[in-house]
Amino acid sequence: MASKSVTTPVLEIEYEHVGDAGAPPVVLLHGFPYDVRAYDEVAQVLAAGGASVYVPFLRGFGGTRFLDDATPRSGQQAALAQDLLEFMDATGLEKAVVAGYDWGGRAACIVSALRPERVRGLVSVDGYNVQNLAYAGEPAPPEWERTYWYQYYFHSERGRRGLTENREELCALLWRTWSPTWTGADAAFPASASSLHNPDFVDVVIHSYRHRFGLAEGDPRYQALEDLIAKEPVITVPTVVLESGDDGIGGPSAESDREFFTGPYEHRVLSGVGHNVPQEAPEAFAAAVASLL
Repeated sequence: MASKSVTTPVLEIEYEHVGDAGAPPVVLLHGFPYDVRAYDEVAQVLAAGGASVYVPFLRGFGGTRFLDDATPRSGQQAALAQDLLEFMDATGLEKAVVAGYDWGGRAACIVSALRPERVRGLVSVDGYNVQNLAYAGEPAPPEWERTYWYQYYFHSERGRRGLTENREELCALLWRTWSPTWTGADAAFPASASSLHNPDFVDVVIHSYRHRFGLAEGDPRYQALEDLIAKEPVITVPTVVLESGDDGIGGPSAESDREFFTGPYEHRVLSGVGHNVPQEAPEAFAAAVASLL
């Protein structure tokens, strides 16, 4: 894929592109602690099938940089969603299929819900990947809670230091434990490790996991969008939900999210696949996207 960059009101976003620029556009969004390498195979399959594929580095990852040193290094969900909209504006994408998992899936779901005129179709891993901050203090089943240890770790300054000083070891551990059946995790991690050394990575990540629990204020620039998200808007665009059969974090959620999808909807369970769906099951992920083209 060819590496390019585009300027938005807040960021210089590095992204990769493959395919005919005039073909139907697809935007693929990675999560934490991954990067665009998760989509190498997916992008090639889609481009060969006639799509124009855009894969941006999220804020805090890879070569994406903030334009102003004074801009808060927010990792809140509204910031990620606004980044997606502004990326589409800057690249001239009036309407696209958007697809993602983890942080990227959250941005894709929010944009699909609030700006459906910009979205041709949605692929979301694990359903309605939107945080209801009003319920952030409610406990999850203990088996799920145990897998969230890293989030609680990041609430402390010890956790910030741990992420700063041990970022590769910590993130490689998350790769392995979130994808317990993926034997290729250790071999694949080094290709993405450099993205975690973005100068804003730690600040964005720490803010993300503190803001969602009410432990950090959001950037006022995104408050109006957060207010809309808090209403839990439904998603009306055609959607394919992919559910990891062997995800090592949390528990199954896609089935219980069905009420949030009121348009054409398909739910596909991927047995033997962990958290990093596009890199573990690229053919299945690409097929889900292609079905919306």
